[in-house]
Amino acid sequence: MIRIQKADEVEEEFFCTRNFGESIESVRDILRNVKLRKDEALREYSKKFDLASPYNLKIPEETLKTAAEKMQSENPKLYDSLCYSRDLAVRFAKRQRESFDDFEIELEPGIFTGQKNIPVEKAGLYVPAGRFPLVSTVVMTSSPAIAAGVNEIILCTPPRKNPDGSGKPYADENIMAASYICGIKEVFACGGSQAIAAMAFGTESIPAVDVIVGPGNKYVAEAKRLVYGTVGIDMIAGPTEVFIIADKTANPVWVAADLLAQAEHDVVAQPVMATDSMELAEKVSKEIEKQLESLPTKATAEQSINTFGRIIVTENLEQAAELANKKAPEHLELALDSSLEREKIQSLVHNYGSLFIGHGAAEVFGDYAAGLNHTLPTSGSARFTGGLSVRSFIKTVTTLRTDNTKSGAKKSAESAGYLGDAEGLAAHAKAARLRLE
Repeated sequence: MIRIQKADEVEEEFFCTRNFGESIESVRDILRNVKLRKDEALREYSKKFDLASPYNLKIPEETLKTAAEKMQSENPKLYDSLCYSRDLAVRFAKRQRESFDDFEIELEPGIFTGQKNIPVEKAGLYVPAGRFPLVSTVVMTSSPAIAAGVNEIILCTPPRKNPDGSGKPYADENIMAASYICGIKEVFACGGSQAIAAMAFGTESIPAVDVIVGPGNKYVAEAKRLVYGTVGIDMIAGPTEVFIIADKTANPVWVAADLLAQAEHDVVAQPVMATDSMELAEKVSKEIEKQLESLPTKATAEQSINTFGRIIVTENLEQAAELANKKAPEHLELALDSSLEREKIQSLVHNYGSLFIGHGAAEVFGDYAAGLNHTLPTSGSARFTGGLSVRSFIKTVTTLRTDNTKSGAKKSAESAGYLGDAEGLAAHAKAARLRLE
């Protein structure tokens, strides 16, 4: 049963970064081995860790197309839903891209400074396929890369046994279909930390990329941490979490369902609600138990609810907002009825991955089909970063152009000379003063 506690009873550890990492030595060994032995190492790890070990890694585009056509024929509602999700995600990402303006401005006479936003050349997407193959992650990782204008996009996902009995590369059918729907042609049957190593260092089959994005288990997360610097990464993702601020008008059935939607992800997922109504807290607690009984994912969700879930009863909603800012959750819901109340609390909260405003804005919409990206910061990292977006695939670089006949350029050269002297960097000072001659 979910714990109910008052705000002053919340222990400080609740707000600390949650670390579920294992010893990193095994991941270090995998990275070193892939960097050294490339495809040979990937095949060995596939045989050891995955359900299949294909002799080739790249899945033919025709196989992706066949999977998409099969989905369209056998499961048209899923096919149409994926297309709808893709369309919304790309539209939203393109709108984000429009906010990146290149400019050049004359700060001082003869000093022209500027900014350019350039997409990376190659992006690597990782899509998990464990207990729950994350078909929606294909949409969420590829859409901002496409909108950013990335030239080459590759996708890695764990291998599956080919149904024709051959050793030809194969993966989860829905993930292959989604890849084709999203226009991703370079898909590799390679999973785990070895896939991260392959995209970071390159092998005979899998090209090295500039940026790696996408969720994964703790080994994938640790591999991304270790290769950062060789490549860029989106973030180090931890267990999922939701924080719901609710008042007495909230529907306990909906709130319970939203908490369980996070809880079923993982036994260490963290579903949390803060409310100023003890009556609502008790109703939600009972509703969680009721819904759990018929939930196919009960075993996972129940363990998450019992171990990491909680309902915090606050003195008022402002206190709930303070707790949310301190927690900096991945998802933050405002299940509040009054528009004035929503606006007030919305103005108070500022640490979250995505904000869902009002009773009807279910967090699962953001997961699947509302245009937002569901790859978001966890474990308090929303204090300093946002979620996956076109920004993850774009470099903002600066430019300088001068007219050395003008006063601003001359003053810049003089100042640079004095600063070079002050730092003891004579060549710096000379390079500046030569421009004055």
